[in-house]
Amino acid sequence: MERADWQEVAGLIYEGTNHWYQSHGMNAIFTGAVEDTQLFCEVYEDLDPGCCILAIEKSSQQIVGSCFFHPRETHISLGIMNVHPDAMGQKIASRLLAHVTEMADNQRKPVRLVSSALNLDSFSLYTRAGFTPRTAYQDMTLSVPMAGIDHAPSGLNQVRKATLADVSNMVALEMELNQIAREKDFRYFIENKSGIWHVSVYENDTGDLDGFLVSVQHAASNMLGPGVARTDRQAAALIHAELNCNRGRSPVFLIPVARSELVKTMYEWGARNCEIHFAQVRGNWATSSGVVMPTFMPETG
Repeated sequence: MERADWQEVAGLIYEGTNHWYQSHGMNAIFTGAVEDTQLFCEVYEDLDPGCCILAIEKSSQQIVGSCFFHPRETHISLGIMNVHPDAMGQKIASRLLAHVTEMADNQRKPVRLVSSALNLDSFSLYTRAGFTPRTAYQDMTLSVPMAGIDHAPSGLNQVRKATLADVSNMVALEMELNQIAREKDFRYFIENKSGIWHVSVYENDTGDLDGFLVSVQHAASNMLGPGVARTDRQAAALIHAELNCNRGRSPVFLIPVARSELVKTMYEWGARNCEIHFAQVRGNWATSSGVVMPTFMPETG
């Protein structure tokens, strides 16, 4: 992908994603202007220039497929992938995916992604390519009142806004709990040059970090994540802080289905389920500990 392709790629993301959901009886994911989805091009190119591949129809030169990927210290993350509705059934997605997995194999790195449990076509695409579902997540959404969330979980006084001085400790904590590293992502979120990111950390009594959580506020993506925490209670405090940074909005966030205490707390606050996703890994994988809260942009399973 080149800069001149952004508008067309944004249109492909918008049309391809909405077409799948609407053709399966669900609401469109993107409801604003088509140009809003250029956010994906902007963020991914900021982080990983040149890490989006395209499928071009030879006669018309139309972009009929796109796939973002993200090289990290410990793995390669597969980002958003789309195929034009008129080009379905031509194995475009398989060929885009094979480009990324071959590159990962050459670098001897695993590939990670988060995929919808509702989309059996994509589920089959990934599992046929050697990906294994490792963790299931409840996609939850909560409409945050302008006055903020009423519930005040314990530990809220230990949550504060992140600074660049926290980056090394955030990297170390995620490596401990989820065995992955992505330092430049955290720097990018905290620097927040685009004005759409917010990051909170949970600092314990000894001054060490026990968790962190990011959120993004944009017309094309309003989510909490990525984040990790040692306990459900700490995760709830971080979610509370980031929800209150989204007053008047209804952000989406992913909770591991196995964290029953945290899921119960979210229900008590008024959250509802809107989808199910799987974290899938092709290659080496280790069981995570604590609470892992992934996101879709930039995506890392």
